[in-house]
Amino acid sequence: MALRLIECVAPADAEEHILEIVRKYSVVAQWSRQLADGRREVQILVDARETESILDELESYYAAGPDFRVLLTPVEATVPRPDKPEPNDEPSGEEEPAPPPDRISREELYTQAESGVGAGRSYYLTVLLSSLVAAIGLVRSDTAVIIGAMVIAPLLGPNMALALATTLGDEKLARKAFVANVSGLGFAVLVSLAFGSFILLIGHDPTASESVLARASVGYADVILALASGCAGALAFTKNASGTLVGVMVAVALLPPAVSAVLLFVGGEFRLAGQAVLLFVTNVIGVNLSAVCTFLLSGIRPRTWWEADRARRASRRAITAWILLLIILVAILSLD
Repeated sequence: MALRLIECVAPADAEEHILEIVRKYSVVAQWSRQLADGRREVQILVDARETESILDELESYYAAGPDFRVLLTPVEATVPRPDKPEPNDEPSGEEEPAPPPDRISREELYTQAESGVGAGRSYYLTVLLSSLVAAIGLVRSDTAVIIGAMVIAPLLGPNMALALATTLGDEKLARKAFVANVSGLGFAVLVSLAFGSFILLIGHDPTASESVLARASVGYADVILALASGCAGALAFTKNASGTLVGVMVAVALLPPAVSAVLLFVGGEFRLAGQAVLLFVTNVIGVNLSAVCTFLLSGIRPRTWWEADRARRASRRAITAWILLLIILVAILSLD
């Protein structure tokens, strides 16, 4: 059972109400202590699936207060091992909480997504390294090196963040994710262009590799693969399962098709370059469409009703746009 430690700092007179709120949930353990400034710190050890509901209730009552703060910490292990907590069966006049979702909390998802869209020096360094590794692996037809570039996968995080931002109707996160996607892709294209021009200058044909040519072909199976992999990636993201995400990175790689398109363009194979671009677009559409749908089906919603209404409109627009793009893509494939 995955556990989370909720540390709540609040005015002393709020402690009893906080304990009353968490009493409805399956609490493994709880502690409290007096702080030097007179406030109380309440620590609650709970099932990770129930943190979102608890945090929402605490935020609705105390978020506006200047003396209130909540910290959420993943718990790797605890001794003694906790038994599965029994829900509180005492009758109360309040509505019973809904069954917890089988995922980590919205706040944890948001923090993960936001950390993946920081278009800083380390992000561009990762894009640089991934582009170079992909280009070298593609030119040498070295599968192991190509997989290494896939696992680095700097563009997967911004795409997942974009899907989450769409689901929550969060314009700020959506802008950050969009900028990270466009700037990262643009930088990868420049790196690939420089690498392709260099190897062409020294007399090596960048289009002679089978691995490059293999990414100049796209079919209906690639569309299904992109949709299935995007769904798997979103599920892994909601469960904080980084091991599963590695498989998704390999299955629906974004950079190798983009790098292949640039190498083919440098080599004068413009039609094949267009096919590689089509494969890249297929993967982007599949990841975003299936990720938004998966987040919605996982019950990820904003906390307040007015935010939820805005998020529903954003999700509808995004799903409609991605489906239209997918229809156009399928139409292009049928013409080929």
